[in-house]
Amino acid sequence: MRLAVRSFSELCITVGAVIVLFVVYVLYWTGVQAGTATAGQLDTLQREWVDRPVEAPAAPRAAAPPKPYTAGKGFAVMYVPRLGRDWEWPVLEGTAAGTLKKGLGHYAGTARLGGTGNFAVAGHRRTYGDPFKDFPRLRRGDAVVLTDGTTWYTYRIDREPYRTVPTDIGVIDPVPGKSGFDGPGRYLTLTTCDPEWGSSHRLIAWAHLDATQPVTDGRPQALDS
Repeated sequence: MRLAVRSFSELCITVGAVIVLFVVYVLYWTGVQAGTATAGQLDTLQREWVDRPVEAPAAPRAAAPPKPYTAGKGFAVMYVPRLGRDWEWPVLEGTAAGTLKKGLGHYAGTARLGGTGNFAVAGHRRTYGDPFKDFPRLRRGDAVVLTDGTTWYTYRIDREPYRTVPTDIGVIDPVPGKSGFDGPGRYLTLTTCDPEWGSSHRLIAWAHLDATQPVTDGRPQALDS
């Protein structure tokens, strides 16, 4: 009997230690990993933008189609003042698990940044830096500002977050269902998991493109209001 009790006690201690280590990994270590990865992505983008060559004026000609985004590679930075004055996250191409550990992910096949259609982006609610932890705080009129190093794009949220199920893929359609948009336009969709520590549902925020300006004109007013 003593041996059984001691063995059971040791098992409980072992299980408890494993649980504690798992909680530390989820709450702390994934955040450390995300912080390092995100900082690396932001630094890479800034260096690429600074080193981007300035092309000399050329004779007018048909514009070449833009190069497609590269899977797993960052191409923009997003700011959402409602989520914090220091809230700054890189946007990478794709929504694979490894990509979302480094920042926000652009749904491949949806519109390009600033383009006609629906530019759709996913991010973790919790773990890996908790980028969308405060997603439910978003309100109509809030600014979502992005830059690709040459242009600032300011989108405006059109309604409070909408809750749906993961199979509701129509939320990232070119004219997303239930968004209230009644025709083609330049839209943004943000998605994250719900509840906060689960994934049974999704929270969706829709926005429309409100303004653009060259980065040479300085920061958009939306970032300082």
